[in-house]
Amino acid sequence: MLRARLLPVLVTCACSAKPTTPPAQAPTTASATEAPLADTSAGGGVTILTADTPSTTSAGNGFVAPAQWTMRVVGPATVLEPPEGGSRIALVDVSAADADDAVAKAWKLVDPKMAWKQLLKIEAPDRDGWQRIAGYRYDVPPNARRAVQAQALHANGTWTVVLLDVADAVAEKRGSQVGLMLGRLLPKGGKIESFAGKTAHPLDPARLAQLTDFVERARKLLGVEGVGLGLVEHGKVVFSGGFGVRARGKSAKVDGDTRFIVASNTKALTTLMLAKQVDSGKFAWNTKATALLPSFGLGDAATTDKVEVQHLICACTGMPRQDLEWLLEYAQLTPQGVMTALRGMQPTSGFGELFQYSNVMAAAAGFIGGRVAYPKLEFGKAYDKAMKTMVFDPLGMKHTTFDFKNAMSGNYAMPHGLDIDMRPATALFAINESVIPVRPAGGAWSTVNDMLAYVKMELALGKLPSGEQYIGKEALLARRTAQVAVDDDLSYGMGLMVERRHGIEVVSHGGDLIGFHSDMIWLPEADVGLVILTNSDRGVAMRGLVRRRLLELLYDGKPEAEAALVQGDKNFRAAFDAQRALLTVPADPALAEKLAGHYAAPALGGITVARKGGKVVFDFGEWQSEVASRKNPDGSISFVTIAPGMAGVELVVSEGGKQLLLRDAQHEYVFAAD
Repeated sequence: MLRARLLPVLVTCACSAKPTTPPAQAPTTASATEAPLADTSAGGGVTILTADTPSTTSAGNGFVAPAQWTMRVVGPATVLEPPEGGSRIALVDVSAADADDAVAKAWKLVDPKMAWKQLLKIEAPDRDGWQRIAGYRYDVPPNARRAVQAQALHANGTWTVVLLDVADAVAEKRGSQVGLMLGRLLPKGGKIESFAGKTAHPLDPARLAQLTDFVERARKLLGVEGVGLGLVEHGKVVFSGGFGVRARGKSAKVDGDTRFIVASNTKALTTLMLAKQVDSGKFAWNTKATALLPSFGLGDAATTDKVEVQHLICACTGMPRQDLEWLLEYAQLTPQGVMTALRGMQPTSGFGELFQYSNVMAAAAGFIGGRVAYPKLEFGKAYDKAMKTMVFDPLGMKHTTFDFKNAMSGNYAMPHGLDIDMRPATALFAINESVIPVRPAGGAWSTVNDMLAYVKMELALGKLPSGEQYIGKEALLARRTAQVAVDDDLSYGMGLMVERRHGIEVVSHGGDLIGFHSDMIWLPEADVGLVILTNSDRGVAMRGLVRRRLLELLYDGKPEAEAALVQGDKNFRAAFDAQRALLTVPADPALAEKLAGHYAAPALGGITVARKGGKVVFDFGEWQSEVASRKNPDGSISFVTIAPGMAGVELVVSEGGKQLLLRDAQHEYVFAAD
């Protein structure tokens, strides 16, 4: 549900919504300044692409050029630019001694003046025919509002270098198109491993042991405190259990009934509630949202008029992420307030054009569905009751709840993160309460056993273990129909992802909140499902690894998971150390002297700046964190939160300390001293 703030290097990128391809995910804001890439237009003709177009680099390496982008070829460089301008991705084929030499030659060809200092180099295991893969991140100041990265890949005696210099807003908005381009970047003669036509092996005791051994090995290496794991095959639970502990320093073990916040996995449960009402004839997927709730509206009237029930949770309306407004100012926020706030939010891409993930739109889907079911109740209570009566009770999900107080009694997990020196610590829990007003998007607590009951129903196409048809197939499966492409192999339906990268269908969704990271997947052809719940921020890495290991065991896949685990951990630690080296902790007193005592922003409330025992603390009202200071390459100053689980919220000093700027990818918020 939450998105990692720090930009991932291309070769290691992963996120809950898109586990297999490497998008350019960027943390900050909107206006795209002119990219520093050199003008190469004189070297070749410009092609404006009217559709996603299979293409090749000068060395014959395949990729897909996205619709609406322009493409030009200049000798060994293929340069692609999005319609917004000011951003470019170049694919450059060069002969070089090694990755460093290849990247240096590529920059010299495409942008000889590129002067950003290299911050980090990492490596990745061979994949899809590529070898000697290396990724590079550069120290770009936050006020530049852009991502600059490079990736070097070797095949057939030649290096292919990806140079990415993209405005943050473009990277966020067009991340699916970047994923399309780079997810299918294959060397000449290379191909993605396919399991199409293969019969899955049974999950016998030997294979289960190999999988669970891998889970425990990964948990220990990554430092994840606790993991809940469940597997279902042909309608039967073949494993349900836990690894590690519910809370650091405590002895209570995780088991199949331990409650975790499942975050955005809630979205699929929400759309199941909607599907139940479609199945019963209360409304149709193409019913206008305003027909069910006349007061529903967005900041753009034309978009409002187009929104049908199926669009509320399709990530396809052009509405961008706008999470800071509920993450930082949630104490007084109510479901009604969320619905009201929607009326001020604007789309940033055309309807149905691009994958843009919106938690607030997903919340609206649940609240509208609840209001249809129970029109006399306020939004939150109506939603909670609809979920209990239509989803949790019929499926036997007896431990699943939106009530934080009840969830945090008995057998439940606490969240964990890392402190500023990479030591494990209990994560800042208070921020997780921000999900309560938007709970249809990610507020459920659940267990492995309860989530397995849900996955079993999905695999059984709506039937319960008793044989009763809980929901009709048509309404159920409509949720898996592609509403918008995430990349060439991955699409988003209604609260569900459907992937076909390896020639088989994998249906899934992930979930992320502070200290809680989870995944649920099912493979309809193999009739196998998996649930993994973790209570540590490093658990985010386990999801893709465990999924890959499962596929290896089912289909005799290439043994990639183990190498990815070891290299991924090494890369994470290198990236952490590189970022840590930029920070001064405690914050530099001379820089902190310029700060006012209090700041306020209209949409995000206030920040009180306090000095405690030589530390500088930013109190956002609902939560607080010590901050580190950082001197950026352009001379600007940032203060960065370092609380475990909530590290990395960056505020840039402006106007000599009279303002603090906080940005997400497509918005900027100004905190003014008062």
